[in-house]
Amino acid sequence: MAQKVTPNLVFTVRRHEPELIAPSKPTPHEFKLLSDIDDQHSLRLHFPVVQFYPSNKENVHSDPVKVIRDALAEALVFYYPFAGQLREVSGGKLVVDCTGEGVLFIEADADVRMEQFGEALHPPFPCVEELLYNVPSSDGILNSPLLLIQVTRLLCGGFIFALRLNHTMSDALGLVQFMMAISEIARGAHTLSVQPVWQRELLNARDPPRVTCTHHEYDEVANTKDTVASLLVDVDYRSFTFGPTELLALRKFVPTHLSKCSTFDVLEHLQCNYEVEKNEIQSMLALEMLLTACLWRCRTIALQLDLDEEVRFLCHVNARSILDMSLPAGYYGNAFVFPAAISTVKNLSQNSLGYALELVMKAKSSVTTEYVRSVADLMVTRGRPPLQAAGSWLVSDFTRVGLRDVDFGWGKAVYGGMATGRVGDIPGLFNLFVPFRDNKGENVVVVPLCLPAAAMERFVKVLGSMLVGNHQLVNGTASCQIISAL
Repeated sequence: MAQKVTPNLVFTVRRHEPELIAPSKPTPHEFKLLSDIDDQHSLRLHFPVVQFYPSNKENVHSDPVKVIRDALAEALVFYYPFAGQLREVSGGKLVVDCTGEGVLFIEADADVRMEQFGEALHPPFPCVEELLYNVPSSDGILNSPLLLIQVTRLLCGGFIFALRLNHTMSDALGLVQFMMAISEIARGAHTLSVQPVWQRELLNARDPPRVTCTHHEYDEVANTKDTVASLLVDVDYRSFTFGPTELLALRKFVPTHLSKCSTFDVLEHLQCNYEVEKNEIQSMLALEMLLTACLWRCRTIALQLDLDEEVRFLCHVNARSILDMSLPAGYYGNAFVFPAAISTVKNLSQNSLGYALELVMKAKSSVTTEYVRSVADLMVTRGRPPLQAAGSWLVSDFTRVGLRDVDFGWGKAVYGGMATGRVGDIPGLFNLFVPFRDNKGENVVVVPLCLPAAAMERFVKVLGSMLVGNHQLVNGTASCQIISAL
């Protein structure tokens, strides 16, 4: 498919003064400990999310700012820890001081219409810093508001809901649970369909702690070749979309012995849409692993690292899916781990896609209840070490999170996902798979990526060669669709 470059869009956003939205009723003033999964070093960051909502004739006289502001205040009665601030106590442990001060909220208006953003609503978005304004002195991990929400009305009657979350408080599923609570109240509900559960002690270290599994994601590796710094130079942000055609092309690279696996059998049934009614979860897992392996291999080749260098893919595995973890419905804390797949650059780049796919499958299948407990114990015994950044790449699959399903009364979002092409301080280290319905009505997977500019061009060629069926790098442009580039 041809490359599409999003034209530069410039508009003005007029913001009201930021305000703190407190719970609508008195809430307990207490201290609540985060879990040992919550307060690891690598989650001490802010996670930006943006939702696009078109105008709705049924709500033409309603003001989304007022509706959401009022619903937020009521939802905070149930989720009152979000209205507090984080403090650090002895041993680096994080606690929530439930002060009831509130969530930062910004009312805004933009002189732009939804259609001016184009059909492909994906990061990087123009003027995103205006749609999710960083209020001065608000972005600290400690002693700052835990959430910032901005609602921006558009000329067409639609609006943009943008949010910044202190990641130590919740993962994406926990955040969506909170957003669903706001949306239910906004639509007139008096009770929540899912009651929030704190119980962070369920994911604390054992007493005494005992690290029983191997955790390569936290290996201490010297960055002697400065691979992290190389990611910061001349960064290029692009988004790639993978529809049925691209996914079936990648399916041809699955080795025979893996294609017999039930996880990949379902891919044989793909026709016009990657979502199938039967075995939908299984099909999504297969797609996630196939795309992951493909992109990890292409990215590694594009970065032109030394062949003997070790690279890691860090999988994002949700502990809620582990039956004997027994996390209660309504738990909204962080409940995931990052098992690592490891390879040398030579093996990953010179072997087939099947090699990378097997590594990814093995890493994901390694996660058990004992693995999650072992991670919590490691946090305590090793002083909450950061994830290993050198040579690493991390992907989280947002296709099943449900951000697009959040409905404040204007219908579901036409886009719901990450607000920028990067999360954290290192561009390209962390990426998401985002669901989207294209102008043909097909569900596709969007992957925002950032790489040094020269590496991005090589990435496009390597990926393109795979999608036209070549095992070796060939000349030519990518057949994947590049849906936005700034």
